[in-house]
Amino acid sequence: MSNIEIKNVEGQAAGTVELSSSVYGIEPHIPVVHQVVTVQLGNLRQGTHDTKGRSEVSGGGAKPWRQKGTGRARQGSIRATQWVGGGVPFGPTPRTHNRRLNNKEVKLAMRSVLSGKLRDGELTVVDNYGFDKPCTKQAVAMLKALGLEGKRVTLVVADDDIFTYLSFRNVETVRLVACSEATTHALIDNAALVLDAAGAKYFEEVLA
Repeated sequence: MSNIEIKNVEGQAAGTVELSSSVYGIEPHIPVVHQVVTVQLGNLRQGTHDTKGRSEVSGGGAKPWRQKGTGRARQGSIRATQWVGGGVPFGPTPRTHNRRLNNKEVKLAMRSVLSGKLRDGELTVVDNYGFDKPCTKQAVAMLKALGLEGKRVTLVVADDDIFTYLSFRNVETVRLVACSEATTHALIDNAALVLDAAGAKYFEEVLA
């Protein structure tokens, strides 16, 4: 177990929280993080990209010119791949990019990201967001107090914390992620990661 300093919304120290070193204190496993992020990004792709081969392009039924005697190279169709407007050779076709990962790999990657963020000073733990109503002005003031103004921030909120979500959703530099929907890519794709004390404990319980 290790103690992590937590702050309040004014940016002042508000004590410490004891978290498991097996989640927030491991040596990051970079290859697994890379593999998991690559798979997660691939799973987001629609896979609807498509090009037409020479058999799918319209026209080109007649031979452009006779085989011999013109002095030019022989051609069989204006829809061959070497012609402008012809078919595309070996182009992409609709397919799925989905791949599966072992749960152990996913958990190891998330533990690696959380540990790396804490080691690099990019993890901020807040005692409580404290929004009793939606207020973007209060949200911006909180970021400024924490020294995160202008940075790309990933803010992890509880699934039912509607007021915090509504307060930060219009802040351009903030990406909101629910605890249950957090992924390795969401946690690592930022310059600062912000959790509340409950969210930090949530990851400790899920990933331990």
